[in-house]
Amino acid sequence: MKKAILSAAIGAAILGAASAASAATLADVKSKGFVTCGVSSGIPGFSNPDDKGEWSGIDVDYCRAIASAVFGDATKAKFVPLTSKDRFPALQSGEVDVLTRNTTWTVSRDSSLGFNFRTVNYYDGQGFVVKKALNVKSALELSGAAVCVQQGTTTELNLADYFKTNNLQYNPVVFEKESDATSAYDSGRCDVYTTDQSGLYAIRLKMKVPDENIVLPEIISKEPLGPAVRQGDDQWFDVVSWAHYAMINAEELGITSKNVDEQKSAANPDIKRLLGSEEGTKIGTDLGLTNEWAYNIIKNVGNYGEVFDRNVGAGSPLKIERGINALWNKGGLQYAPPVR
Repeated sequence: MKKAILSAAIGAAILGAASAASAATLADVKSKGFVTCGVSSGIPGFSNPDDKGEWSGIDVDYCRAIASAVFGDATKAKFVPLTSKDRFPALQSGEVDVLTRNTTWTVSRDSSLGFNFRTVNYYDGQGFVVKKALNVKSALELSGAAVCVQQGTTTELNLADYFKTNNLQYNPVVFEKESDATSAYDSGRCDVYTTDQSGLYAIRLKMKVPDENIVLPEIISKEPLGPAVRQGDDQWFDVVSWAHYAMINAEELGITSKNVDEQKSAANPDIKRLLGSEEGTKIGTDLGLTNEWAYNIIKNVGNYGEVFDRNVGAGSPLKIERGINALWNKGGLQYAPPVR
């Protein structure tokens, strides 16, 4: 009997310790009163500050969605601009609570770096931008070119793989900061600049003469971009993941930031569960949040379609089509598990 009691006590202690560890980041975020997100140092459409220091972009909106889920207030989000080199140490050390910084999900980042990815907020692929004056129509014509690229990225590795696979020669011109790489390309220090294709459209807008540059048609990689958190923190992992899934489900159900209040009284049980208006629902409290966690995201930030359109889509200067980032039932890849 004593052994049984002792075993039960030890098991309870281990379970309690595990639960405490898993809830650490959410508890810390609630304690300090804001969520700290690592973002890029400036990519229009994804995370970019204006001349007043106000941030905008898909990745910024994801941080605000997390803040809305936790606090009901999108303004309780703090943005820390990070280079590609600095972003992973910043997450590992706890300087930031989550990376919402156009970061590609790879096996090495899932394993050796100790991060967890689950959601993809933008399906992308690497491409090339060149000067029109070069009269180049395809990346296969770039042999011998000087290529500006950012250091410590999957972009740098993909570039090497592509040129090797196609038996092409190139001269890499490597920079720690993306802004330095794009400036070097714009000033003529290299013939080509390469990064995710969405980033190319954004960066092209910031060049001295945008119309003198063209984005080549080739996509040379898979770049699933999404938020990353530290491993061993399942509750925080769930909160960050379901912030994304809430926005996807909202778009699928036709719930927007403009109609979310009237939708709270809808008869559809899927809508009632998502918005926390179903009697007896515990979905929010099971996540460590309030039952209006998803309502707050949609009210403050919008559904996925709204976030996409205003930052990179039809309502933005980039005018990027939804493509594979359309909902699964409209021919795209964006799909969310059910809220139930």
